[in-house]
Amino acid sequence: MRLAQALDDAVTELLAVLAPVECVCCGAEDSALCGACARRLRLLCKRPFRAEGQAPALLTVDGAVLLPVVAAGHYRDELAQVLLSFKYLGQGQLASTLAPAFGKAIRAAVGYRVDVCVVPVPSSNAAFRRRGFSPVHLLLGHLRRRGALPGLEVKDALKKANPGIAAQTLVPAMLARFQDVADSIVENARRRAEAFQPAGDAQRAGVRVQRPGSGQKGLGRGDRARRVRGSMTVRLFRGRALQGRACIIVDDVLTTGATLAEAARAVTAAGGTVCGAVVLAATRPPAGNELP
Repeated sequence: MRLAQALDDAVTELLAVLAPVECVCCGAEDSALCGACARRLRLLCKRPFRAEGQAPALLTVDGAVLLPVVAAGHYRDELAQVLLSFKYLGQGQLASTLAPAFGKAIRAAVGYRVDVCVVPVPSSNAAFRRRGFSPVHLLLGHLRRRGALPGLEVKDALKKANPGIAAQTLVPAMLARFQDVADSIVENARRRAEAFQPAGDAQRAGVRVQRPGSGQKGLGRGDRARRVRGSMTVRLFRGRALQGRACIIVDDVLTTGATLAEAARAVTAAGGTVCGAVVLAATRPPAGNELP
């Protein structure tokens, strides 16, 4: 073990001479993440917390939780910078720094249970080609090689659905859109007809009957949900491994929760029981609602 560590340190020093690197957070030389920034990153991920309250797709209109989520830390400061560099700037070596925080959050979510399947959210084919790796899978691989997930099974069961399958879910949305257009045409015709009615008519007095759900509030959330609805499916011959099993969905970042909700739908459709989800970072809550 000491020999391996010494060799690793020697290789790191050699690379620092041949290909100088800088800290992705502060710019200090000789390492992708300096000691000071690494310590601040560990402090940001010291206490995993429940994060579904920040994700509208994971709550009902009454605020009830549809899918509990544990996050390693808030998406800010060193955690945000390191995660961005890891995902988009080719800094794959930062997996060794991020993985422990991810593993800590997973353990906080499952406790001491050993009968849980860890199901990663898949990257899109385009993202995989661009990066050359899947961030979540790389982090899980790091944890597995170091025995950091004892008793837990990682099931790479999900994949992005092909366009043919995804298109099936778009048909209802398209029909709904066409219905909205038809309703608009009818409404315009009604208004033109009302122009010839007596001024005392109730409609002329400004009385309107609004269709339920025709307001603008919530359309943004719905649009986001429709973009991912039906976008995931279980890999061929992998569904049986999930049937009747308790499952935890894992991803890197939580924003609206639509991606986690879609992954949970796909796992549930395959017969798995989704107990919750874990993310490395969750976007910060609105001002005035900071979590302790």
